[in-house]
Amino acid sequence: MDKILVLDFGGQYNQLIARRVREMEVYAEIRSYNGVTMEDIVRSGYSGIIFTGGPNSVYDPESPHFDPAILDAGIPVLGICYGAQLITWMRKGTVRSAENSSEYGRTILYAKESVLFENIPAASICWMSHTDFISEPPHGFTVTATTDKCPCAAMASDDERIYAVQFHPEVTHTEYGRTILSNFIFNVCHCRRQWKMDDFIETSISRYRDELKDRKVLLALSGGVDSSVAAALLARAIGSDLTCVFVDHGLLRKNEADMVEQIFRNSFDLNFIRINAQKQFLDSLRGISEPEAKRKVIGEQFIRAFEEASSLIGKTDILAQGTIYPDVIESGQGASATIKSHHNVGGLPSIMSFEKIIEPLRNLFKDEVREVGIRLGLPAELVYRQPFPGPGLAIRVIGEVTEEKLALLREADAIFRAEIEACENREQFSQYFAVMTPIRTVGVMGDARTYGYTIALRCVTTDDFMTAEWTRLPYDLLERSASRIINEVKGISRVVYDITSKPPGTVEWE
Repeated sequence: MDKILVLDFGGQYNQLIARRVREMEVYAEIRSYNGVTMEDIVRSGYSGIIFTGGPNSVYDPESPHFDPAILDAGIPVLGICYGAQLITWMRKGTVRSAENSSEYGRTILYAKESVLFENIPAASICWMSHTDFISEPPHGFTVTATTDKCPCAAMASDDERIYAVQFHPEVTHTEYGRTILSNFIFNVCHCRRQWKMDDFIETSISRYRDELKDRKVLLALSGGVDSSVAAALLARAIGSDLTCVFVDHGLLRKNEADMVEQIFRNSFDLNFIRINAQKQFLDSLRGISEPEAKRKVIGEQFIRAFEEASSLIGKTDILAQGTIYPDVIESGQGASATIKSHHNVGGLPSIMSFEKIIEPLRNLFKDEVREVGIRLGLPAELVYRQPFPGPGLAIRVIGEVTEEKLALLREADAIFRAEIEACENREQFSQYFAVMTPIRTVGVMGDARTYGYTIALRCVTTDDFMTAEWTRLPYDLLERSASRIINEVKGISRVVYDITSKPPGTVEWE
């Protein structure tokens, strides 16, 4: 099977690059620059290699580098951002600090004739994020694109099949990014479309059927899309040896705990246990305001609850989780910088009674997880549910978590979601929720002074959750939502709407 190597140099979008390749039905795998040798790469028979971006400067001796012989191996190479600068450094070109010519965000790209830019107009929008730039391409390379500030936004050595772009074609903000990647995958690497989601399902079921034979597995079930799909996949592999434990930590949305229990007791033929641990979680969060600290506490309390469940159901030495790619990326696994620790990745305690943790969906993005769920026969209403973070409302209450704030947030969130779900085009909105801010403001109701909390509303549109656009909701919908929240939720005196995209923000506030 044809496959592409995504060589990871610490970029936040490294997994997204692999996702874009897999969208084209070509298998892609990610390996860290410090975890693979030149011999490994040659032996693996890759059809092409993509160097990812990264936060470092290539001229810093402490920054990630690789054996320059990789460019002489006869394998097509595409360098992205830091990867483009690394190719320049390897081939004795010049990379300098941009100083006054750094670029962040949407930028007009002026492309010249090149195999990489086939079927792309001479001027289009790309997404830049760099402080260094290629001031002098290496010998044998031709500049194939520029911007107003960047004299070498792309370069090529067609004879060697080595290409480089300073921008990020993998993000949706780059207008023709997928076409650029497609040109590299098919026109340069000559890959065939051979990778299908059915292959992932069949391989996973076979793998876990053998690996977990006669082993008892406890699955941490949140009731969200990821853990539900993981449950369905493992149930297909090991049947009654799987027990799903749903921990009601008191941080769920309005009526959600009862709904999760009803769905899994009535719709699935599997072992299901509900643990009511609201007091345990809230007590452990008392006095904690820092987001990472909250995630660590929640991660530890989850593990303790699962250990307790394991002792009740008998020896269970394997813990399964619904971890997916974006969780891993943002938690800084591999070469990437940590954005925020997810309770099921960076939030786990170092001492656990479980012998092993398995994560069947670790290499999938959200849309791929949903596709797996549908193919496994899960109901669409479950598969396409709103994403909800494992730490729950604890990371939507900014600052210390209290029962009062949780109660107010649940009501405000329920109103906002109800208003959106009444829209005809609600399927266009990827995720929407309310955030309880620590800000209290003065208001006037019935000629009397009020002093209540400020609620922030958030709605984003995305296809991969690695990048996201804030949604331009209709003004009348926002007005109805704000009016209902202020009038129906005593203790809320002001409502604001978040218009931050990702990047620079994240979808969640914490």
